[in-house]
Amino acid sequence: MDRKTFIQKSIAGMLIALPAYMLVGCSSGSDNDPSPNPNPDPDPTPSGNCIDNGTNSTISANHGHTLTVSKEDVQAGAQKSYSIQGSSSHNHTVTLTAANFSSLQSNNSITVGSTNDDGHTHSVTVSCA
Repeated sequence: MDRKTFIQKSIAGMLIALPAYMLVGCSSGSDNDPSPNPNPDPDPTPSGNCIDNGTNSTISANHGHTLTVSKEDVQAGAQKSYSIQGSSSHNHTVTLTAANFSSLQSNNSITVGSTNDDGHTHSVTVSCA
């Protein structure tokens, strides 16, 4: 099997495994919720250490978006907005509040929604590395 076929089959396999609601995360349909929940959603079982190691981020229905939250940002704890465009053809913004950073400082993961002008969102989870 050549590389192109392997990648195509791997992506197809991942899409089959995704829940249906994740596959529509970046459509321009009107059934998307245009108001993301900015409140922290702490993970009850902390793992990693955000202050020492920084974070890892996972973006639902991702197609090239990236988010890096440094350990310095976690230590500062001040509200901050991030561009998550990455290699995608469009941008999203993710805002982490002081409460989000407080959760990260306690080594709890958080989940927030992204925003953009197209009205669709991504769910973004930030956890400790």
